[in-house]
Amino acid sequence: MPNLDRRSFLYTGLTGLTGLAAGAVATGPATAAAADPAPAGAPAAAGRDPSADPFTLGVASGDPDHEGFVIWTRLAPQPLAEDGMGGMPGRPFQVRWQVYADERCRRVVRAGVATAAPEWGHSVHVEVAGLAADRDYWYRFRAGRYVSPAGRARTAPHPLAAGGALAMAFVSCAQYEHGYFTSYRRLAEDHPDLVLHLGDYQYEYAPDTYTIPGGNVRDHQGPETETLAGYRQRHAQYKADPDLQAAHAAAPWLVVWDDHELDNNWADEVPEKPEVPQPDFLARRAAAFRAYYENMPLRRTSVPRGIDMQLYRRIRWGRLATFHMLDTRQYRDDQGCGDGYHDCPAAVDPARSITGPAQEEWLLDGFRTSRARWDIIGQQVFFAQRDNNAGPAKVTSQDAWDGYVASRRRITQGWVDARVRNAVVLTGDVHAHWASDLKLDYDDPTGPSVGAELVATSVSTGGDGADSDPARHPYLAINPHLKFYNNQRGYVLTKIESELMTADFKVVPHVQQPGAEAYTRATFVVEDRVPGVRQTYLRPMDPALRSARDVTVEETVELETRRP
Repeated sequence: MPNLDRRSFLYTGLTGLTGLAAGAVATGPATAAAADPAPAGAPAAAGRDPSADPFTLGVASGDPDHEGFVIWTRLAPQPLAEDGMGGMPGRPFQVRWQVYADERCRRVVRAGVATAAPEWGHSVHVEVAGLAADRDYWYRFRAGRYVSPAGRARTAPHPLAAGGALAMAFVSCAQYEHGYFTSYRRLAEDHPDLVLHLGDYQYEYAPDTYTIPGGNVRDHQGPETETLAGYRQRHAQYKADPDLQAAHAAAPWLVVWDDHELDNNWADEVPEKPEVPQPDFLARRAAAFRAYYENMPLRRTSVPRGIDMQLYRRIRWGRLATFHMLDTRQYRDDQGCGDGYHDCPAAVDPARSITGPAQEEWLLDGFRTSRARWDIIGQQVFFAQRDNNAGPAKVTSQDAWDGYVASRRRITQGWVDARVRNAVVLTGDVHAHWASDLKLDYDDPTGPSVGAELVATSVSTGGDGADSDPARHPYLAINPHLKFYNNQRGYVLTKIESELMTADFKVVPHVQQPGAEAYTRATFVVEDRVPGVRQTYLRPMDPALRSARDVTVEETVELETRRP
């Protein structure tokens, strides 16, 4: 047995609740490294063919560096099987993989065979290496006579190279029941080089538990996810969506979770409702983490071990940008005064942290050693202060960085002290587009800005939403550092250049019916060495899509906190 910390020890005593084996967690999944090119017609390794097309969940790539990336697939001829095994028998299968230098998949540059093992949901994670920097590649898989769709990946520039402009999109919050994943399809059509998913990739609720006005437009399969089988089935239902598959096949992804990949508003080892006895919560956490790894294009450094999973990490895109991907769930102190909006004394307690001390020091060290033009922090929950009370009391969301004020101050002071050239925080979670300046002292609106925050609305969570005059949102009057708000669904498409970062806030007019076209609602820029955001474009409101009246503080709080 390996050395076990407290968490892993607790998990080992609970494995019977999820059907996981402690030995499997200790040894980890089978992964494949890069191999030399193989002839396109070479036979696959020994093993019987799957009974039907196993590539129903598509393909994905992720975590690129200047030499390669991860490519992923998972075999599932029956993706919604209740046992979570996707219709696969309980034995390993050999899967051939190939990486190509051309979109027509004729010039093989790397190839090999990986094992899709049943204990890891028949998932395949191949860490491809030895490729040229800063260029496109394509890849696909073969199991028996079945061939997967092809996906596009891209290597990063060499760490010492400036590289050209980077097209990067980021998204969050895709509730399957609330609408169609049209924004994923439109994102794919924009042909980004890199996609960041900032959490709530899937939702844990039983059917019709988390509902929108007028009723949900699609149904979750199975009960609330609490077991490994349940999480595997739910991930498969989402992955089977063709719009999501298109987005995964379009570009490499950097993924981090938020709360719904496990349980709404969870905090470290504390579930959403700690007052309700949940003796199985740690086993549930282990199952959720395992299923998350199985279904994401992550490197072996993120293989979960018990109830722990290394997800915060750093990806360098040449000298142009460094992406610091954070985990604000696994190590945080529990919310101080509940999950909602409160005037909470615990929020300013210097001992409380949303990142945990080890991740905080890792991030601060990354600032100190960074030589990138842009330091981009990919994370989950709102970073800037959002006070919804015009009086002296601060009434803020305790689930966001407002509930961990000292933690936010240390991080912000860290990039200021390190003289980070351009600090930009990317955020999801709140189901609306926002743009804001970041401050060291939010009580002094005349003080200097020290960074920028860009927030992506949801892909589908909340249903269609509505347009409104962003300047008339009451939060912007109370918090002058907040510069933009929009409550439609969509994503953010950015172009990162040496002198400028441009962010197009893309929206779709509806998601409760499929097929909507996307358009840019507003454009903001962040200029090199000029902290904060500046608006350069604002599309007039569409009268057919606007709300009957301006949104209120109470409605904003209700939209963000409406849960079963």
